[in-house]
Amino acid sequence: MSDMGSLHDLRQSDAAGRPIVAFDFEGTLTIRDSFTEFLRWRAGPGGWALGLVKLAPAVAAYARDRDRGRIKAASVREFLLGVDRATLKAEAARFADEIWPRFMRPDALAVWNDWGVRGAHRVIVTASPTVTVAPFARRLGAEGLLGTEMAFDSQDRVTGAFVGPNCRGEEKVRRLKAAYGQDMVLTAAYGDTSGDAEMLAMAREAGFRVFRRKP
Repeated sequence: MSDMGSLHDLRQSDAAGRPIVAFDFEGTLTIRDSFTEFLRWRAGPGGWALGLVKLAPAVAAYARDRDRGRIKAASVREFLLGVDRATLKAEAARFADEIWPRFMRPDALAVWNDWGVRGAHRVIVTASPTVTVAPFARRLGAEGLLGTEMAFDSQDRVTGAFVGPNCRGEEKVRRLKAAYGQDMVLTAAYGDTSGDAEMLAMAREAGFRVFRRKP
């Protein structure tokens, strides 16, 4: 079970007889990275600036190894370590409500809604943590959400680690097949970075950086 609440990592039977369409989230449905914006929003100007200073060693390491999962985990430890799950979910919901009008691409939403009218099973596949993307997914009416899963301790507090790999690149394909079956057919997929390439390659219809409009 993911942090999506009423939605979960669905199995192929949940999408039986329906076209499966996958959307990347950051930069595809949104104008920029929502997780970074959430951390900035939550920390406030002073906390954000101080946190970036403390993250300098992690940023330097990223410049060498380009490990997105590692720097993401460092950001979680710096800005969210010890936050309980209920608080994080409530804050994520408030953030989504506040930022939605100026954050979602109207042309992407039009295509998302069109697939919904056509009866598609629409799944968001993102490298961002599911707990922060979930409020957006619920508002979109997504049928599925696959993303990077934060780890919580026995007291339901953020540990700063992730459960499983960063959901990017080949991991997106692995997660889709784990959810819908190894022989799944991906009718369409949309993305905007190299981290979406493998997912786009498995789709019958691939849209790379096709959404450009801003609210």
